[in-house]
Amino acid sequence: MTEKDPDSLSLDEIERIEKLTLRWIFQAVNDFGMEALEIFRKSPDSVKDIAEDITRELLDRLSGFNVQQRVYGTVDYKKARYVILPDQTIRQALFIDSKAEKENRSATIQMSQTSLRIKQRRTGVETDEEGFLPEISEYGGKNYLTTTCLIHFMYHDDIDGTHHLKEVTIAAIPNGKLQGIYNPDVDDGIWLAGRNAPTLGEDFRVRVSFSRLKDKAPWRVQTLFYNQNKQECEGLWQS
Repeated sequence: MTEKDPDSLSLDEIERIEKLTLRWIFQAVNDFGMEALEIFRKSPDSVKDIAEDITRELLDRLSGFNVQQRVYGTVDYKKARYVILPDQTIRQALFIDSKAEKENRSATIQMSQTSLRIKQRRTGVETDEEGFLPEISEYGGKNYLTTTCLIHFMYHDDIDGTHHLKEVTIAAIPNGKLQGIYNPDVDDGIWLAGRNAPTLGEDFRVRVSFSRLKDKAPWRVQTLFYNQNKQECEGLWQS
């Protein structure tokens, strides 16, 4: 088996690696199962902190082929890994962020959490902002394929403020090398306007639309549902 330089990967190979990575995360969430629901219900922490804690714990439980290399980024979970394919090995810099909201249409990301450019219209004005992550990360003189994913926890509150987890949506955000497929111009993309106020000097942010991303590639958005009556976490992989 040979190690391939991530910078020489074809677009199809990058898609294949991102799909394999999302399957790994999907399995981790599924295996964690009802524990996530119980943590949401019983923890006194803020929902943001609960989501971050669950994300780190469920991913740490799932074994993988890790590289002894520290990576840096503004996300909840980051890891240098090997992706093992039948014919080759690829180094990967994996960045996973968690969200906790009462809706599941979209998720907000910062520019430091994507390698894609953001091309969209905002109130009729064309916007083209560069993502701050590199398409290919470099650590210790080695190249790593940058891969970014989201774990989005949807919950609701009882009258007493108890948090009840309803769904978990996981999404694979395309690497910047896939720009021409997922966001070639301002009228063809996966984005919604972010919750930032330019007049207040807030940093540019954007929301990824789960429905738009799914329209581009159904496998890129997967959802697991929590059934409290059956005490089950249910979800089927969508190809």
